[in-house]
Amino acid sequence: MTFDRSVKIAPSILSADFADFGREIQAIEAQGADWIHVDVMDGHFVPNLTFGPPAVKAFRKHVKTVMDVHLMISPVDAYIDAYADAGTDILTAHVEAGPHSHRTMQAIRGAGMKSGIALNPGTPAEAVEHLLDLTDLVCVMTVNPGFGGQKFIDMTAKVKKLREMIGDRPVHIEIDGGVDPTTAPLVVAAGADVLVAGSAVFRGGSVENPAPYGENIRAIKASVAG
Repeated sequence: MTFDRSVKIAPSILSADFADFGREIQAIEAQGADWIHVDVMDGHFVPNLTFGPPAVKAFRKHVKTVMDVHLMISPVDAYIDAYADAGTDILTAHVEAGPHSHRTMQAIRGAGMKSGIALNPGTPAEAVEHLLDLTDLVCVMTVNPGFGGQKFIDMTAKVKKLREMIGDRPVHIEIDGGVDPTTAPLVVAAGADVLVAGSAVFRGGSVENPAPYGENIRAIKASVAG
């Protein structure tokens, strides 16, 4: 993965057809997805339960771009190797998930993946300032994590602060939650370059009719163009 700050769309497969993940992944990549975002939830750190390492390993066979795995779980460290074995490219843990974020970031990189650190809406940018030399991506939650389809919480001030703190380090700023053509320009103008979008990408389409996926992706990209 070469680093660049062009805006990337990372559809969240939490909004895909759960009975047909392989073809859904192929369809959204064919329609212009830059990354594939996989939300891992444990029913403990967040109030929902989704995928574990075996499912992620099964998704990997279909992902040709970048598999971006977001762990909304606690604890994290015991599972890092399993997600590396599953073929994860970027593994993101929450700064709120445990007391030893440095160790977590080091372990993620040590397992051969890019490391990400995520911030809940109530957590300030300063919480990750000491981790910026150990991470490749900062994920700013613009909803409280746990469920798709929630209303966007404006975190543009936090994004601006992070952009300032990151400086010239090769660190992505990812936005997760409520991204659509209305909210995308706000966060990109503030300094974000990876946009996770679930319902805004999958709305109106299906594996049999994937064209709306492409239209939705292009609409988000068009909203931030120039």
